[in-house]
Amino acid sequence: MLHIVDDEEVIRDSLSWLAQSRGIAANAYESGAAFLAALDSTVAFDTRGECILLDVRMSDMSGAALFDLLTARGLIKRMPVIFLTGHGDVPMAVDTLKRGAFDFFEKPFNDNKLMDRVEEALTASCEAGATAKVHDRLATLSAREREVLDLILVGKMNKVIADELGISMRTVEVHRAHIFDKMNVKTAVELARLLK
Repeated sequence: MLHIVDDEEVIRDSLSWLAQSRGIAANAYESGAAFLAALDSTVAFDTRGECILLDVRMSDMSGAALFDLLTARGLIKRMPVIFLTGHGDVPMAVDTLKRGAFDFFEKPFNDNKLMDRVEEALTASCEAGATAKVHDRLATLSAREREVLDLILVGKMNKVIADELGISMRTVEVHRAHIFDKMNVKTAVELARLLK
């Protein structure tokens, strides 16, 4: 999903049409406040990725202020931000990129280059989402399961894990089963691939 935040209706309409021409679903917002209201009412991230095209200068809340709020919420990896401006300068672009913006385009921009970057941002968003899901699953493991997991990942057999941790082999088998279940894998190889 592409989120277009710009206070100029003609820009919103043009970018929405451009996104749809590439098969990208888009929502447009006339202000930072309108986008935040929609964001606060959303329950889940789009599994196809999310990206924000954000105008730097808007009347109610600047793009930079909205970007700071999104950064404080830890959202810019899941929702990469591409800034758009008609009044940009090199120091502003460098500053936003250093602070984690995905890209910075000056108006007028090349439509194809912008949409190529949007598609790259959507891919990055999907990758960040997959990483977040793995971290969420890891967070469900107990401390002992984490210890067993670490030893599984270095290729140790159940008997060796049991000896190293001072627990029975049956307990290791139970922990291994819980780990595989929580991480949604069937083998140690799948587990290693997931966590690489």
